[in-house]
Amino acid sequence: MENQSVWAVVATLITVLGSSAAWRFYEKRSIQRDRDEDFIRHDCRDRISKLEALLVASSQEKDNMRQTILELTEKVAQLTVKVEFMQKENAELMSTMAKRNS
Repeated sequence: MENQSVWAVVATLITVLGSSAAWRFYEKRSIQRDRDEDFIRHDCRDRISKLEALLVASSQEKDNMRQTILELTEKVAQLTVKVEFMQKENAELMSTMAKRNS
């Protein structure tokens, strides 16, 4: 009977020590999982912030380029008118010079 009592006490001690070790393991695992989730959450938040900033910068750059294109289009139109005027004036001068030479 004494032998059974000793084995019962030993089995109880092993169970108690094993369960407390298991409890600490699962507790540490849970804490680590929470830290990992927090890291992922913060990392995603930082990436979203950076992407939003890039989107705003890209939008501003696009608006600036659009304005530049409009200004260049206006200048091209002005130059086209000047070239047409100069071509007409050149043709008139050539015909005037041709009349003088003849």
